[in-house]
Amino acid sequence: MAEKRFSDTISIRNRQATFQYELLDKYIAGIMLRGTEIKSIREGKVNLQDGYCYFSNGEIFAKGINITPYAQGTHYNHEAGRERKLLMKKSELKKLESKIEEKGLALIPIKIFINDRGLAKLEIAVARGKKTHDKREGIKERDIKRELSRIKIG
Repeated sequence: MAEKRFSDTISIRNRQATFQYELLDKYIAGIMLRGTEIKSIREGKVNLQDGYCYFSNGEIFAKGINITPYAQGTHYNHEAGRERKLLMKKSELKKLESKIEEKGLALIPIKIFINDRGLAKLEIAVARGKKTHDKREGIKERDIKRELSRIKIG
């Protein structure tokens, strides 16, 4: 039987986001994609690590999201690191823009997924950067939880 190239369920997470940032609010936005980008997303070839979102003229854009060019694409293949417009309701955009103006907050992509209608969606979060001591506390808490689970199992 032939190997299936595209997965039915795609959920690519930015695992560094929860370590680097304290997530305050989460929103889901659509993404404007070009050509072969959706095929690369369905193959799971997306890197959200360096991504961030910003406002320009009342619209929201995502930058730094790397969608690897599609292997079977022709000369019409997409540019990997281009900025992409995000699609949200105007009321959400206004609320989000007012939150971001607060000092020390940023918009970061957390997860990219395909919804039940087959559309690519990006989950973004209003986040505040963690200090080094906060990161250490997070590591300690994770280690304690791991030890407790080992004790309960063993």
